[in-house]
Amino acid sequence: MRVGITGHRGLGPDVEQRVRSMLDTAVNAYDAAELVGISCIADGPDAWFAEAVLQHGGSLEVIVPAGEYRAGLPVWHHATYDALLGRATDVHETGLTTSDSDAHMAGSEILVGISDEMLAVWDGKPARGYGGTADVVAYAERTGTPVRVLWPEGATR
Repeated sequence: MRVGITGHRGLGPDVEQRVRSMLDTAVNAYDAAELVGISCIADGPDAWFAEAVLQHGGSLEVIVPAGEYRAGLPVWHHATYDALLGRATDVHETGLTTSDSDAHMAGSEILVGISDEMLAVWDGKPARGYGGTADVVAYAERTGTPVRVLWPEGATR
């Protein structure tokens, strides 16, 4: 089973804890021998999901939206990004250089395209900018990729 992830970054500590628990529960429901997690491994749900997949015994494929993608992530996340990228069994690239909304959406389109289903850490609200979680969910739904939304009851971002 090839499972992709999309989700909001910048969640507070309480929401993070609850989302991590939800992701662990979701990941543990899959047969580890057949699980391939697909992620852009950004800080937040992307990385938490990737970590959960690897801890469960699944394999990880990474999408790199742009050549400058890592540089656009928070410096504190670089070590985690590098560690996860180093454990990837496959890396998919868009071929784009600039890490902007267009590149992020292009990466997400590749991610959705190679996933059997998607997990979305999404509050159900419109994207704050092009390529946000709501746009990825809408793209997945348009292309027929099933989406399971994970969002803690009463949580805000």
